Amino acid sequence: MSNKLRIIGGEWRSRHIVFDDVPGLRPTPDRVRETLFNWLQTDVVNSRCLDLFAGSGALSFEAASRGAKSVVQVESNHSACQKLRQNTELLAAKQVQLIVSDALRFLQQTPQCFDLVFIDPPFRQNLIPVTCQQLEQGGWLANYAKIYIEAERNVELSDLPANWDLLKKKSAGQVDFYLFQVIK
Repeated sequence: MSNKLRIIGGEWRSRHIVFDDVPGLRPTPDRVRETLFNWLQTDVVNSRCLDLFAGSGALSFEAASRGAKSVVQVESNHSACQKLRQNTELLAAKQVQLIVSDALRFLQQTPQCFDLVFIDPPFRQNLIPVTCQQLEQGGWLANYAKIYIEAERNVELSDLPANWDLLKKKSAGQVDFYLFQVIK
């Protein structure tokens, strides 16, 4: 079954993207995306973004709509990838690149440098600590990069890199969401 969500700001404001029902896929709700992009309003234009566990692409398409220079979506589910490709074509989003891969496997490759990273993995799989450590240790983050993490409510975020500073934290429904910045 196809679902759709609305891009809330930027060039593609009010345009819809579609996604399939895929196990573990929970698109970031409008009000959470609005809060996140208010937090990031001065950071998105001309940024290099990485969307790990891209799912519906809600975060990466929102960043591209708001002026990100380049966006890399990493997703392993083939049905989700098919919809990500369709949405990229629909929006003529030339700055968006899809990598069909497991996020942790992707982070074992030769790194690129990113200014913004979105981490919204499937819940209850304890993927956040290892993902964050691989980002930091692998050299994927620009100086002062910002990292958004979305997790199930009341999850303990332990074992995050020591040089990540928590800037913001909020809760909405069954999710907690955080914005960190790398201090180098």
